[in-house]
Amino acid sequence: MMTWKEHVKGTNWNYRSPRIVLREPTGSTAEVLLYGGQVASWKNERREELLFMSSKAVTKPPKPIRGGIPICFLQVANFGTLEQHGFARNRLWSLDEDPSPLPPANNQSMVDLVLKSTEEDLHAWPYRFELRLRVGVAADKLTLIPRVRNVDSKAFSFTISLRNYFSVSDVSEVRVEGLETLDYLDNLLKRERYTEQADAITFDGEIDRVYLSTPTKIAVIDHERKRTIVLRKEGMVDAVVWNPWDKKAKAIADLGDEDYKTMLCLDAASIENPINLKPCEEWKGRQELSIVSSSYFSGQLDPQKVLRGLH
Repeated sequence: MMTWKEHVKGTNWNYRSPRIVLREPTGSTAEVLLYGGQVASWKNERREELLFMSSKAVTKPPKPIRGGIPICFLQVANFGTLEQHGFARNRLWSLDEDPSPLPPANNQSMVDLVLKSTEEDLHAWPYRFELRLRVGVAADKLTLIPRVRNVDSKAFSFTISLRNYFSVSDVSEVRVEGLETLDYLDNLLKRERYTEQADAITFDGEIDRVYLSTPTKIAVIDHERKRTIVLRKEGMVDAVVWNPWDKKAKAIADLGDEDYKTMLCLDAASIENPINLKPCEEWKGRQELSIVSSSYFSGQLDPQKVLRGLH
């Protein structure tokens, strides 16, 4: 197990939060902020940035940082009574000195973080919880393991999402495979339920959908970069696909007007059916992001080989 970590004051994007830099032998790196427990950067061994960061990202608390992989916890979007996406993404987390019962992770550089509810949090949400996150980086792979423990005397329920802001060459040339024929809630149409009819999801306008009961593997195929990002997930049955497109991007204060062209959000989530925890119970999820070099065949990529693991 490699646990090379460096605690420094943030310099990239003028972060005011300490960050942990994870490196593994082939050169892949990840940067994790204590503010929000947020992965802010993930680079492969060629030093290519795989996550999107807004050109107008606000880096001063209490605002969340737009980009990387923020955690939407207790509530996703406005599916509930709390603030948008809950409050875990704009709280200061701590290093977790006792991440048991998770075993040590082999062949990756990793860090364990924890967020525990405070008295202030109890005013907004009257249940005590512990939210833990393990982040590990290996060659062309990034793993996040979130865990939620109920340390209250009462049962509670929550929704959760790992919001993956992927950096893409041109969103209009990107395809998402693995969600075809599934039902989804369209947030642009008052959460009406529809069934996906397309063979793959492509992008030519604003999209904000919650796909339901999704498979454990979803692929984001970037034709121009000849690269596919494969998302594998456990414990989070839904998936969110979001891009604001041009008009909405101009209305978002912390997003550059042209940023929508080089970003795509694909979240691992549990939204439709909230997760219920009795006192002392723990929930665990897992997300693994991996990079596959795509090749062309008759001018087209073969995403089905990626989804079947034949690469």
